[in-house]
Amino acid sequence: MATGIRRGLYAITDTALLADGVLVERVEQAIRGGATVIQYRDKQLSPAQRQHQAAALATVCGNYGVPLIVNDDVALAAAVGAAGVHLGEHDTGLLAARRELGPDAIIGVSCYNRVDLARQAADCGADYVAFGRFFPSSTKPAAIQATPALLADARQAIDLPIVTIGGITPENGRELLSAGADLLAVIHGVFGQPDVEAAARRYAALFGSGEVDPE
Repeated sequence: MATGIRRGLYAITDTALLADGVLVERVEQAIRGGATVIQYRDKQLSPAQRQHQAAALATVCGNYGVPLIVNDDVALAAAVGAAGVHLGEHDTGLLAARRELGPDAIIGVSCYNRVDLARQAADCGADYVAFGRFFPSSTKPAAIQATPALLADARQAIDLPIVTIGGITPENGRELLSAGADLLAVIHGVFGQPDVEAAARRYAALFGSGEVDPE
């Protein structure tokens, strides 16, 4: 596994689900439930609000030794001292992100349903690749469809951690792990639930994980 990336639940925040006043608390609950990576994802707040939230999450994630990945925003990741950034098709290029964040940053790349993009990302120094959506998703209902068979092909083509996303539940996640996934990325299945810690624990159980304590 890449430095700082452990198999397990990759929990992604969504400010549509998490008001500012509960964001840090809910993320801490997800970590205590077994999340091994947290991604800060926001598509609606002001730059100042985003920096405030991301900085707070960087602190709590640091307390637990869990990497914080910032979605789509290299400058924000650098500003708050996040562990890294996740890049989509139309975001900053991987090489440019590496120059800005340095050799130790964790940089992940969305590859949708294309193994060729995963190969390119690996060749350019990505730390992990992400595929999906695999199942119907309320966050991105029109996202490109991927299949579990893709994961077996990707596993043969690259030697990087593989993240899966899109409608993943504790019930269907096992199929993706069996097919070659290393991490299950989840938004609503964790942060849209009334008990975030319990929800995270259900996913973590697929990996044999338990609660996480602060370092």
